[in-house]
Amino acid sequence: MQNWDELYQTCMACQKCPLAETRTNVVFGEGARDAEVMLIGEGPGEQEDKTGRPFVGRGGQFLDEMLAMIGLDRSKIFIGNMVKCRPPKNRDPLPAEQDACIGYLRNQVALIRPKIIVCLGRIAAMKLIRSDYKITKEHGQWVEKAGVQMTAIFHPAALLRDPRKRPETFEDLKSIQAMIQKVCQHTY
Repeated sequence: MQNWDELYQTCMACQKCPLAETRTNVVFGEGARDAEVMLIGEGPGEQEDKTGRPFVGRGGQFLDEMLAMIGLDRSKIFIGNMVKCRPPKNRDPLPAEQDACIGYLRNQVALIRPKIIVCLGRIAAMKLIRSDYKITKEHGQWVEKAGVQMTAIFHPAALLRDPRKRPETFEDLKSIQAMIQKVCQHTY
């Protein structure tokens, strides 16, 4: 396992998959290095690729609003992605791309040691919770893996495309808030 600075440098120089050829910036992730809550999406979009920061486009702005509903802000949590480089035209990251990047994410999780991981969307849920995870049926349900409470919610971009899913997501957010109150020591 690399320390934080080594991991960052390795990730910034990564050439493990073809996404490195088309990226503008590596999106390493950001937030508290001792976060009790980690949010993990699938991969950077256009705005994230431009800035090198996760969830800063329209979906990210909506995510900030969602977090505010349950009293969370970016400074107290860690936000990252399955893959650190933008897939062309925001397509889903391919399995080989996810496999090339998963070691970076595992290293981040090992360093941060969160109590809660929230997968943002089905791609992250299928990689981190279970390969046959069905986001439409299982969102908001909790599983424990290696002592970490894990759940998945609809991706913020999906909620922008289909606002009918927002009431269900609000319930999922309340469940996340309750789990934070149950297992986290930091005041959120």
